[in-house]
Amino acid sequence: MKDFVRRIFNFRADRSILWGVGNNLFEVLDFSRGKSSWLLSVVPCLAKIKSAKISRQSSHRGWFLLLLIGSFAVATLLPLAGYGENTASLSRELVSRARGTQQEQLSNCSSKTARELRGVWLTNIDSDVLFSRENTTRAIATLGQLNFNTLYPTVWNWGYTLYPSSVAEKVTGYELDPTEGLQERDVLEEIIDRGHELGMGVIPWFEFGFMAPADSELAQRHPEWLTQHQDGSTIWWEGNVHQRVWLNPLHPEVQQFITDLIVELVSNYDVDGIQLDDHFGVPSEFGYDDFTVQLYRQEHDGQLPPEDSQDEQWIRWRADKITAYMKELFGTIKKNNPDAIVSVSPNPQQFSLNSFLLDWHRWERMGLIEELVLQVYRSDHDSFTRELEQPEVIAARNHIPVGIGILSGLNGRPVFLSDIRQQVEATRDRAFAGVSFFFYESLWQIATESPQQRQAAFKALFARAVKRPSISDCWVARDEQ
Repeated sequence: MKDFVRRIFNFRADRSILWGVGNNLFEVLDFSRGKSSWLLSVVPCLAKIKSAKISRQSSHRGWFLLLLIGSFAVATLLPLAGYGENTASLSRELVSRARGTQQEQLSNCSSKTARELRGVWLTNIDSDVLFSRENTTRAIATLGQLNFNTLYPTVWNWGYTLYPSSVAEKVTGYELDPTEGLQERDVLEEIIDRGHELGMGVIPWFEFGFMAPADSELAQRHPEWLTQHQDGSTIWWEGNVHQRVWLNPLHPEVQQFITDLIVELVSNYDVDGIQLDDHFGVPSEFGYDDFTVQLYRQEHDGQLPPEDSQDEQWIRWRADKITAYMKELFGTIKKNNPDAIVSVSPNPQQFSLNSFLLDWHRWERMGLIEELVLQVYRSDHDSFTRELEQPEVIAARNHIPVGIGILSGLNGRPVFLSDIRQQVEATRDRAFAGVSFFFYESLWQIATESPQQRQAAFKALFARAVKRPSISDCWVARDEQ
């Protein structure tokens, strides 16, 4: 069936939208998995239709078939699901809007031009870039001069937001990170203003996801939100240095809190999207808290979860629960800001799923990711390129912008310029959308070469300014052009 659809829709950039639509509709029809929230599968794909710009080469018969499939799903499945007239009316309205904007999308699609993701993560860990207005302004100006085009500033870590948040204040007692240098400022607004002035995309990064410091106000105020090991403990050591705890991503109050944070941001700031990363799952050794155990027993005839945290079925059940939340979150983001893309920056799939229950490959197949920035932090070149050639990575690259996250250095672990250059070229050779570097400070400060040498090297890598790729701007993999 999917091969048939692909033959009919002989598009390029358009396949990114249609594949997500098709996979969402296949999810709708997948009653055997016991899914009841099928409408949430339709909303994200319709949101994509609304926000995307379809190329002039798109086939009119393709659009007709797309709308026919969508209409069939809505008309046929709504009565079966028992959703009622209000929901049916909403779905008809969404389909009508999609049809009504078709001509606008066709006329607005610009000709294909060279595009490349050139991003950098701005964090407040081992970095001073965010702790004063002067540092932030200077950093963005330098990045602009070197033809970077995308900023991923952290907005959620250590249990605090880096923007004034009434949602965070209600839950943690703090409207803003209390660290000196971040008070009486709106760092996010500063970055948006300066970044947009220089033509950069600004995509706030929810760095900690479901993770929090063990001694944070968030953890202390809401112990019932924390997931547990089998022995009832909640502590997870990060790098044998930091004691962390994890919010339970299956808990409805946790989900509501994270959703409210993200909705607050996309509703109040002129952002180009939001980014979730590998912390938007949970370590697989967790899941033995009372809430999760009871939920599992309800769905498994009273059986307890397997003692083996790596049990395949147990991993799948928890990962699917997180996926269900991701589907709901995607729809909510699009409802509040259709133009904000959902970017995800995970680890490679096998590690991501088995170690953190984050099944980004399935998210991407369902159309829930509009930009993928895969973290490939490898010092060995063969290991680096091997991750770029995994089938799920290639599949994603062929219909959404997929960038590669490159480690430019860590505190006490500098990365040579020659290694960075080699990885950038390997990414380009394989027609990926571009690269993003972790993290700003290590671009030219935490290094064996001088800052002047490092900056000159990046200027050579990014010799001319180009726009960042976007799923809504007729992006196509370079090997398809």
